[in-house]
Amino acid sequence: MSRVGAACGALLHWFDTDANASKAAASPDDIDWLRIVPFAAMHVACLGVIWVGASAVAVGTAIALYLLRMFAITGFYHRYFSHRTFKASRRVQFVFALLGASAAQRGPIWWAAHHRHHHAHSDQPEDAHSPVQRGFLWSHMGWFLSRRHFAPDLGRVRDLLRYPELRWLDRFDVLVPALLAAGLMLLGEVLESRWPELGTSGSQMLVWGFFVSTVACYHGTYTINSLCHVWGRRRYETRDGSRNNFLLALVTLGEGWHNNHHRYPMSARQGFYWWELDLTYYGLRLLAAAGLIRDLKQVPAKIRAAHTAVPS
Repeated sequence: MSRVGAACGALLHWFDTDANASKAAASPDDIDWLRIVPFAAMHVACLGVIWVGASAVAVGTAIALYLLRMFAITGFYHRYFSHRTFKASRRVQFVFALLGASAAQRGPIWWAAHHRHHHAHSDQPEDAHSPVQRGFLWSHMGWFLSRRHFAPDLGRVRDLLRYPELRWLDRFDVLVPALLAAGLMLLGEVLESRWPELGTSGSQMLVWGFFVSTVACYHGTYTINSLCHVWGRRRYETRDGSRNNFLLALVTLGEGWHNNHHRYPMSARQGFYWWELDLTYYGLRLLAAAGLIRDLKQVPAKIRAAHTAVPS
């Protein structure tokens, strides 16, 4: 019965992260295999493209949802919730928290807590996802699949804990992605029924719009942890191995200017110069022009100009 109880507890953790299951194992860095079944299943489900085929509508939906949710992760989970680089109303904050949660990368409090911990210990032994300390696979995704990092250090995010709606998103982090998946399938069924000439279906929209798009967003985000501390060029001498990488900046809408970011994390702009493409920052500027956010923090000119590292 104890094994059955443990299994049921782990299953409950898929839906309610406050459930007292999956406590410390013999080694806290052990992978919790039962709890990560949904994560593995997301990748396997992408193979469904073989059977459902493709259409312009489904592929276009996948690309649009990738860009929208990547922006919610980079602009709000990262630059807003983690670093407070601009201000937003509670309503706007919640809307983009919902969009970020739909990317299935846990809730905004969990995300911000771990990221703040990363900045406090970047590339040191305490860093949860340093490729310098633990290698590529651990920094890319092993760290968040371990029991040790399932629960965040809430002491780092006391400013976010006062919002019950954000705590709710963290507790039931599977709900928003599940609703998105169901909505995409329903949309595909409606399109197939009313506009068959579009060549799409419920299963096709589910596979492309949710599974393929979400997994692409996963690994785009993860590359900043795993690759941007070992691959690229250094402009600033920081206490970690952070690097700037143009290709990863394209994939992640500007997050690839990682050495810039570690030099001055409080800037809403990570591409410090006009030639450093930072699509997230441009999106934030549009939101600011529309009056939805305000007070975007900039990097001080003296800090930006003080190039202290030999490019490598």
